Amino acid sequence: MMEKMKMHSPNLTQDNITRIKELFPGCVTEAYDENGTLKLAVDFDQLRQELSESIVEGPQERYHLNWPGKREALLTANAPIAKTLRPCRGESVDFDTTKNLFIEGDNLEALKLLQETYLGKVKMIYIDPPYNTGNDFIYEDDFAENSEEFLKRSNQKDEEGNRLVANTEANGRFHSDWLSMIYARLKLARNLLSDNGSIILSIDDAEYENLKKCMDEIYGLDNYLATLVWDKNRKNDAKYFSVGHEYMLIYSKSSQRLLEDGVIFREPKEGIDEIRAFYTELKMKYGDDNEAVQLEWRKYFNSLSSDDPKKLLGRFSKIDSKGPFRDDGNISWPGGGGPKYDVVHPETGKKCKVPDGGWRYGTPKRFWEEVASGKVVFGPDESTLPRQCRYLFESEGQVMRSVHYSYAQTATMKFNEIMGQRIFENPKSYSDIQRMIRYLTNGNDLVVDFFAGSATTAHSVVAQNSEDGGNRKFIMVQLPELCDQKSEAFKSGYKTIAEISKERIRRVGKKILEGGCHEGWNKDIGFRVLKIDSSNMAEVYYTPDAINQGQVDAFVDNIKPDRKPEDLLFQVLLDWGVDLSLPIRKETIQGKSVFYVNHPPYDLIACFDDGVNEELVKELARSEALRVVFRDNGFVSDSVKINVEQIFKQLSPGTEVKSI
Repeated sequence: MMEKMKMHSPNLTQDNITRIKELFPGCVTEAYDENGTLKLAVDFDQLRQELSESIVEGPQERYHLNWPGKREALLTANAPIAKTLRPCRGESVDFDTTKNLFIEGDNLEALKLLQETYLGKVKMIYIDPPYNTGNDFIYEDDFAENSEEFLKRSNQKDEEGNRLVANTEANGRFHSDWLSMIYARLKLARNLLSDNGSIILSIDDAEYENLKKCMDEIYGLDNYLATLVWDKNRKNDAKYFSVGHEYMLIYSKSSQRLLEDGVIFREPKEGIDEIRAFYTELKMKYGDDNEAVQLEWRKYFNSLSSDDPKKLLGRFSKIDSKGPFRDDGNISWPGGGGPKYDVVHPETGKKCKVPDGGWRYGTPKRFWEEVASGKVVFGPDESTLPRQCRYLFESEGQVMRSVHYSYAQTATMKFNEIMGQRIFENPKSYSDIQRMIRYLTNGNDLVVDFFAGSATTAHSVVAQNSEDGGNRKFIMVQLPELCDQKSEAFKSGYKTIAEISKERIRRVGKKILEGGCHEGWNKDIGFRVLKIDSSNMAEVYYTPDAINQGQVDAFVDNIKPDRKPEDLLFQVLLDWGVDLSLPIRKETIQGKSVFYVNHPPYDLIACFDDGVNEELVKELARSEALRVVFRDNGFVSDSVKINVEQIFKQLSPGTEVKSI
């Protein structure tokens, strides 16, 4: 018999038990759950014995973050759901060819659905979650309560039945509710990151401390990279201080992996192109008169305001035939403990003073190679330490600074310019996020934002691709949160925040294509819209044993009547962990509709029609696809259904065949 697909998100608790079994086989046994289903279970008494020297439990003191509801948040994150993603071609752009995805629905459900397909495949995650200022809405993840009960209690329900509630300071669980909401999502998000991937979180003072502790627990303190401070608006109505900054917390999946891979994040020096052009003008004006060039060069930098990022480049204040340079670089070993050997001053012939931390270069040979290349210069005599010499235009970028200036009014003006009006409050600056994308990602990387808002991250990805020729892909997730009926957005025809998000991506793509684009870019400005919905499968699919013989005739078909073949295809892609952005082609073979996913050898071939005969099965088998799926009751006879596995064993033994 063909194996049937499970058609629900992975059970992360069972996955964790499987990992424990790999380490401690004797600690995992089998037990029946409340439904009588046999499942793996952990023998905690045995596990305690295995870890007897490292157990911390009961009243014993230890450092950790805790709050009411944390255990429930963890259970919520690990619990599987019977949901799916339904394609919406009408709201998409270039559906058949784009590599970008826009998922509409609850982001917790989206993260669960994406677990198998994108496990370890995301290079960068950026999120701008609710700041919990007392005026924000947060997700309430109570799966035990049905939509109607919730609607009666809170009068807050969106079109999809998703729950979104105000979290005011009057709520006794003000911080706990916010932490429970963010904790479950961050746990799932970590699974998606590649080992050399990074996650960035925007936040302000309201929850910075709690978010930092939460991230330290989930990602590990060793993987904390930095907290960036973004100086934005000054607030004149402040009680005590005019607080005008926000934060970006940055963590890696594995800082050790970054070190092993030799990853060094660099960004172009701010204003470097403008400064290079100015230097070229000076050289054309003064030629080889380096003193005249140097005089004008220093005057220019002295004229810049202190907050102009180009002013930092004025440290390269000297000019020679190679260009602007600075010769004040530290010559000692970073962190101390470097080699100490004799270096003779070339003019005085006497030994130079040795740095307290030892020389920066491991051997005398390497030291003199740097001298010969002009990278090390000596002082007037041996009493002065030699110094590193660096040229402005030879340096490959710079390490990003932790404090940045980014004015919110500028971001709002640019957003309004794209949309033609003010329909979204406080959009993030796409150039700020683009800067992080440029810093942390490369050509074909995948970027995810599961609090998409106005789709600033999608804008940033497309903009960066157009500039450097990369083909980065994005996945945006946004709840169809209702717009206030009094808002400009609603008056302009936008019913939900998700509608604003999608329209921004459409407009941004067109605008970018109208400008100059890098010739290496594939010009992918499209996105597939996928909407979270209940499973395509009827209840009988998940609980066949609960149906008695008298009900069998009423459940001949285990697929909901309103679902289309393409709906089934995307749930199969999710269940099998196949990339949701792969090209899809639909053909008619022997009168039946057949979906081909990707190019030969196909990642998946699917036929959900009735009346599938042996000839069609053989023709599909000859394609030698990696995977093939049929409807369980879609065969012309039981004998054909029974023979399917045998046909594939003969014609395409490497193909995995399942049914729904």
